[in-house]
Amino acid sequence: MSQAKNAKNTDEIVAQWKIERPDIDASPMAVCGDIWRASDRIKQAVADNAKKFDLDYPQFDVIMTLRRQGKGKTLSPSLLAKEMMLSTSAMTNRLDRLEKRGLIERIVDPNDRRGLRIALTDAGFDLVDTLVVSHVETEERMIENLNPEERAELRRLLAKLS
Repeated sequence: MSQAKNAKNTDEIVAQWKIERPDIDASPMAVCGDIWRASDRIKQAVADNAKKFDLDYPQFDVIMTLRRQGKGKTLSPSLLAKEMMLSTSAMTNRLDRLEKRGLIERIVDPNDRRGLRIALTDAGFDLVDTLVVSHVETEERMIENLNPEERAELRRLLAKLS
């Protein structure tokens, strides 16, 4: 969907509310609606790209998080979940599927025999190194209409929403 069509849709929504509820300023709906739609489009593009590598978004997120740590580095399942802002219970199924594919391995923690560490296998590392290039290209296509100054300004403005 084009940016102009999105703006028109959210402008129409605000206009309708202005008629139905002239006592409120519905303009925040337009801003939030545009952010929501942009987020959905970006998430879908990233998920579609991950699918080319036979990964769903949760699996993609796990292996990208592990790759950012560096070759040969490991994370405990709880630290991995924390890095991904997930509960540890949500992590187990993801790890099981990635382990079955040979992309990650669970290693006994040398400092705590009861604990585990998660590492990318060589195959997982190689897959992520290919995937990250495609991922960055996908995200670049999503924001290619923004010049460097606009990108910086958008990040500055979005940071104000936290």
